[in-house]
Amino acid sequence: MLASSHALARTGLDAAALKPAECDVRQAHSMPFETVTIDYEGREHLPDTETLRELAAEKNVLMTVPVRADGFDPLGDDSLFGRLPDGVGTVFVAGHSAYLTEDERSRAIAPRLGAALERSPDGWVGTEGIERVATATGATQFELLSRSTTRDVRALRAAGFDGTVAVYAPTVLTDDEDAILDAVGAYVARRKPVARAL
Repeated sequence: MLASSHALARTGLDAAALKPAECDVRQAHSMPFETVTIDYEGREHLPDTETLRELAAEKNVLMTVPVRADGFDPLGDDSLFGRLPDGVGTVFVAGHSAYLTEDERSRAIAPRLGAALERSPDGWVGTEGIERVATATGATQFELLSRSTTRDVRALRAAGFDGTVAVYAPTVLTDDEDAILDAVGAYVARRKPVARAL
């Protein structure tokens, strides 16, 4: 857990991503960050509107929104968009298969990203697994830090992409190895490139 601004200065972190299946997202109120991203971990873990509204009154809040999931599908059931209050930004993602039904996983991503960005033109786009489509949107790229990130960003710039690239990395600030394994174990298991790198 982030205990001090000194820890932030050492790491260079300027935002936090919270996983609502693993923590109470209201903890963000006491975190020394201006920006907080809340990961989508299934409909049952979606924070309620009032919690999001209270966070957005104090922080720059972004919510990852899987465009293939029922409730957030801009070409189908979009009923959950109404739970996102004004002031909560969006990071549109394809959605990890761990949080999608078989039917949701079969839905086309590109037209849904396009429709989502028409609805929320300032939305960011998560690049994992859909790098080319994400780049084509021209939106802020939300990219997982990897060994190739520097090279990938240089290539984007060389090709003419002049938009914003926001890089994220799973981070646990503790010396307790068990706490680290507990915190990132499931994450690593879902992401083959991360597992291979380890």
